[in-house]
Amino acid sequence: MANTPQSKKRARQTERRYAVNKARRSRIRTHLRKVEEAIASGDKDAAQAALRAAQPEVMRGVTKGVFHKNTASRKISRLASRVKALG
Repeated sequence: MANTPQSKKRARQTERRYAVNKARRSRIRTHLRKVEEAIASGDKDAAQAALRAAQPEVMRGVTKGVFHKNTASRKISRLASRVKALG
């Protein structure tokens, strides 16, 4: 348990950051899921629109420290290639 005033403050800050990061991660996963669902339905236009909406959200997660840059790039790249493959 935190004892010093500084450690108590750090604990509060950690809790707040955890909540913010959790919400951001959830929002990103929702966007990725929408792309996946559009790909599964075979609707190329919907998939492209969902991917365009997801890209900035995922990259914002990188700048905010939720995802690693390479992880985000890999996810976007793989989704983009799957969207492109839709006929």
